[in-house]
Amino acid sequence: MFYWVCKYILIGPWLRLIFRPKVEGLEHLPEDGAAILAGNHLSFSDSIFLPLVCKRKITFLAKSDYFNSPGLKGMLTRLFMSAAGQVPVDRSGGRASEAALRTGLRVLGEGALLGIYPEGTRSPDGRLYRGKTGVARMALEAGVPVIPCAMVNTHLIQPPGRVRPKIMRVRIAIGAPLDFSRYEGMANDRFVLRSMTDEIMYELMQLSGQEYVDMYAQKAKTLSADAALVLEDPEPGQLAPAPAA
Repeated sequence: MFYWVCKYILIGPWLRLIFRPKVEGLEHLPEDGAAILAGNHLSFSDSIFLPLVCKRKITFLAKSDYFNSPGLKGMLTRLFMSAAGQVPVDRSGGRASEAALRTGLRVLGEGALLGIYPEGTRSPDGRLYRGKTGVARMALEAGVPVIPCAMVNTHLIQPPGRVRPKIMRVRIAIGAPLDFSRYEGMANDRFVLRSMTDEIMYELMQLSGQEYVDMYAQKAKTLSADAALVLEDPEPGQLAPAPAA
């Protein structure tokens, strides 16, 4: 109930008025039945704008941090995410990844729309990064289509760490459903899963116009953080870069 109240009464009308979302390919979203909506991930607001334009409810696999952060902000975030029907998952890998997969399959088994970001985390620089194969495995095990949904400009509207969004128009491009039934029974073949995932990411690249980087986004973030650390604290015998004039 809270999901629909937010969408049509409390938040949705204001977001439509302020950000004027432009949607292409809305006809590709199914009116019923389970499907995976696979999107690029530029901003926290991605999970707000896509449900805004979709008639059906979308359940996202949200990182568990949104449900266990401390303080007042953490409590408000937890209440909002829970009331909106979002599902917490541990994305630390290993057994946690298997548990996240099973959670996604449960949502699809109920005939619902499952929102997922194959990159696994937000892009650190607005580029599109390599997708993780969990989306492909879920599609095969559940026997559902994958619909690529590309967000445009959301990293400019609300980049990581920014609370107050910048007012500008949002564009959402939704591609035709990808049918992977030709790979039925091959959910444990890692080469098939990689091929499927790369096909999904290619469609997202075409829809979004982003530059593609064949590297996981989390690794890119780590490399960027390591480089910043070296600049701040050079090793003995090295000189720190001179400050700009």
